Amino acid sequence: MSLVKLNVKKDDKVKILSGRDKGKEGKIIQAMPKKGKVVVEGVNKVTRHTKPNQKYPNGGRITKETPIAVCKVMLICPACSKATRVGHKSVNGKNVRVCKKCGEVIDQTK
Repeated sequence: MSLVKLNVKKDDKVKILSGRDKGKEGKIIQAMPKKGKVVVEGVNKVTRHTKPNQKYPNGGRITKETPIAVCKVMLICPACSKATRVGHKSVNGKNVRVCKKCGEVIDQTK
């Protein structure tokens, strides 16, 4: 499977656009570019019945987040706090992500 270009990264705040969790907001826990999916905190939760193992010595019902398609999430700009599309711009010879609504740079400079 080919690598999908993601406009969101780990620790970005996103809004869910469709599905049973439509309208919810959360932080990205994990990004999977090879599959084109992301795991968002508190969204798309499922319950798994597991046998006892080393990680869960008692077993039982475990609730966890499952991946969601990246096309179903939209980045929330940290500057204007709105769901926005992502643009790309070169600043000081470095490519950065830019908010399409307010024009602010999204990536944190280190």
